[in-house]
Amino acid sequence: MADQIFDSIVDSPKYKTLVRSRAATAWSLSAAMLAIYLGFILLIAYAPKFLGAPIGSGVTTIGIPIGLFVILSAFLLTGLYVRKANATFDRLTREIVDEARR
Repeated sequence: MADQIFDSIVDSPKYKTLVRSRAATAWSLSAAMLAIYLGFILLIAYAPKFLGAPIGSGVTTIGIPIGLFVILSAFLLTGLYVRKANATFDRLTREIVDEARR
């Protein structure tokens, strides 16, 4: 019985759509985070004076908001994934499981 359910799930077009969509989303968001992080590391390596330039007359440098952007972008990209997972992936998963139980 379990093998039949497993086979029906794996053969389902909705399952294939779910797997493709999740993989595309995960790879896209991972690539975005990698680009942001790599860009920051390259700035550190090749433009340290730019990052060390003060903003206005205070002690805060340009590197501080850029570093905060890197950290906040991780939270933002995670939130985007969670939003898509809750809206799309969970619905598709329920539909696939319901179809397999029939």
